[in-house]
Amino acid sequence: MTVQYKSGFVAIIGKPNVGKSTLLNVFLDQKLAIVSNKPETTRDSILGILTTADRQAIFVDTPGIHKPHLLLGRLMVNKASNSLLDADLIIFLIEMTSGVSSADRMILEKIKEAKKPAIVALNKIDIAKKSKLLPVIDELRGEYAFSDFIPISALSGDNIKLLRDRIFDLLPVGDKHYPDKQITDKSDTFLSGEIIREKVLMLTREEVPHSVAVVIEKFSKREKKDILDIDATIYVERESQKAIIVGQKGSMTKEIASLSRVELEERFRIKIFLQVWVKVLKNWRKNALSLKRLGIE
Repeated sequence: MTVQYKSGFVAIIGKPNVGKSTLLNVFLDQKLAIVSNKPETTRDSILGILTTADRQAIFVDTPGIHKPHLLLGRLMVNKASNSLLDADLIIFLIEMTSGVSSADRMILEKIKEAKKPAIVALNKIDIAKKSKLLPVIDELRGEYAFSDFIPISALSGDNIKLLRDRIFDLLPVGDKHYPDKQITDKSDTFLSGEIIREKVLMLTREEVPHSVAVVIEKFSKREKKDILDIDATIYVERESQKAIIVGQKGSMTKEIASLSRVELEERFRIKIFLQVWVKVLKNWRKNALSLKRLGIE
């Protein structure tokens, strides 16, 4: 009996900081999307492609849906909402520790509008009270014809195989969209910028992370040498933020570069020569021309 090939786009959607990027990385068994405990870390929809002998799931890690206050936020929410329209299947990720929040309800309305098959993945069951599980399922079951409700922990890996297998079951019949060995649609330049931005998020205070953008100015292998040269500029909105990222005698920039270099060398399997600068681009999150200059459209 011939097994029919299945493939499709799977949008991972949820409020900010619910674990979408962690879940994508677990599905792929490697780090693709950056993760941070700061909300609104993901700014662009990132494809993560998982291919087996008879299945191809193209996961779409989306920005967290929230009520935006700036142009950047509106662009992020639009990207997440548009991913639902193109999806064959939706994974609605909910944080079990907080139950169904007002932000979750806003996302639920978008799922209803999309009218696509959807699974509710109840995340963080490793730290949530088990007594919260059934009330949340009962509350959501009456709202939409979800295909399944699966409690998981993206961090510890609990029930991830169960969720993945259910996703594979629900994929439509169709040809593969990407070659077997391709794991993402993003360029090495984009991924490098994200790695550097992740280190900034990790090392800086609350006032800085949302105001940070990274642009890769140079990405080239040296001729006849196993060295990759990367020049990066970290943009912030205010001089005070620049002072924080530069640090005393450049100490913070050096630490950001050092941590980034280690991860970049692991990813590209080559020696990295990384140079980092910090510049101010005032109120870039509010300005369409500035966003375009930073590659955010």
